[in-house]
Amino acid sequence: MNLQQKTLEVKTVFDELDVEAGKYISNSNLTCFTGCGQCCANPKINASVLEFLPLAFDLYKKGKAEEVLELLSNEKISDEYCILYKSTGQDNRAGSCSDYNNRGLICRLFGNSSRKNKNGEKEIVTCKKIKTGKNEQFLAVSNSIKIDLEIPSGTDFYYRLNNIDSQLTEDQFPINVAIKKSLEAVLRFMFYQENQEV
Repeated sequence: MNLQQKTLEVKTVFDELDVEAGKYISNSNLTCFTGCGQCCANPKINASVLEFLPLAFDLYKKGKAEEVLELLSNEKISDEYCILYKSTGQDNRAGSCSDYNNRGLICRLFGNSSRKNKNGEKEIVTCKKIKTGKNEQFLAVSNSIKIDLEIPSGTDFYYRLNNIDSQLTEDQFPINVAIKKSLEAVLRFMFYQENQEV
């Protein structure tokens, strides 16, 4: 499977996750606070190269891949929060994703998925702000997912990406580094692809 085919597989996984997450949100009504970008402004978020291939191919098609790669080559920027995040507040805690359709798996899962805790029970993967600011709702949904409320499993979706390409999934990098490596992989792939067609 070549890089383009892997990207199509990633998109299929994302589409299926979006459907599952949509059902969960509809049934739980537990969502992020409108306009909150606190998790996006965290420079320590890690991601894999594979989950940002759709973004990298999209940027390539739009003729922006090299421009974004050059931006990410700046060491100061690569250590900051996600380059897709557009802040609307002075403290960077309010804002939104500038390319929501091409966000990574970590972005799609956070707040909309579960993991198993040390007791083997499902728990929602979310932030402290939701746990405290929407405490009653959070506790009610936490109980419901242990009984019958369906919620996507983060582990399952990472496993599915791992089945597409384990090497491009297992290594986790700061989010801007993951995006940069995705762009480099796509540019390299397209260079060889286009030269073979000549």
